[in-house]
Amino acid sequence: MPLATTLLKNTALDFNIKQVHKPVLLNEVLHFLEPKKNGIYLDATLGLGGHSEAILKNFQNIKLLVGMDWDEEALDLAKKRLAQFKDKTSFYLANFKDLNMILEEENIEGFDGILMDLGLSSYQLDQSGRGFSFMRDEPLDMRMDRSGTVLASDMINKLPEERLEKLIRFYGEEPWAKKIAKEIVKKRGEKPILSTSQLANIVKEAIPKKFHPRKIHPATKTFQAIRIAINREFENLTTGLEKAVDALKPDGRILVISFHSLEDRIVKHFFKKNSQLEIITKKPIRPTKEEITKNPRARSAKLRVAQKRHKMED
Repeated sequence: MPLATTLLKNTALDFNIKQVHKPVLLNEVLHFLEPKKNGIYLDATLGLGGHSEAILKNFQNIKLLVGMDWDEEALDLAKKRLAQFKDKTSFYLANFKDLNMILEEENIEGFDGILMDLGLSSYQLDQSGRGFSFMRDEPLDMRMDRSGTVLASDMINKLPEERLEKLIRFYGEEPWAKKIAKEIVKKRGEKPILSTSQLANIVKEAIPKKFHPRKIHPATKTFQAIRIAINREFENLTTGLEKAVDALKPDGRILVISFHSLEDRIVKHFFKKNSQLEIITKKPIRPTKEEITKNPRARSAKLRVAQKRHKMED
């Protein structure tokens, strides 16, 4: 049985999407996606629908925009946001590792463009009650897909110390992983670690104060590592990229926005090694200072773009 207590009630009723949610690198996405007349596009990480809304408003002659997300609450909010475009939209509750099934469901040959924004939405961080952020005291859940059976609290309370250390070091790139893992095991021996505030305080105490990062909370990397592991984010990304290229039409473009150096590395190497792709952005596109000022969460975003080549003639 999961160790976490009952999840906090969804507060989506009072959530104002347009006030809170700011799609990252929006102008750059519209520029590089180059939506064309009668084109078919896939937003493989629909989130709260910010990018999709801009595509539909600015390129009204596209044929279809398909949105998929494996967070049911976020998908429901996005559907409401995009209701005015119901004749040109279709939605799927699924992870992008399964995007190939959409081709059959929609009876289409392929997509003219695919967007993957790998960041958490403002709703997930601020309103979901699933413990993605340490800024509020919430149950340690961290599942994107609520049907999953393993919670962050299960991992924190059950994994051996060595496994915890490796997980935090690799996925979080946290140099203090050994000390953090040791402290977690010590504290969970006293009582189960079930809330974000418990975990955040443990990590904060484990790292010597003089080594606390100046710009981020000391627990940031540990929370990131646990979330990535729970949701198998890197494995899903690798599979999703492979299926995205297969689902692209010739000359179709794939755009990927990452927020983690290891994610960006996966995308970079995949683009470089895939002979079907021509890299459009030799270096990742970063947010402007103006965008970061307006939306600090955009500061670590990187956009990479590639285009599918035509098949070589025999």
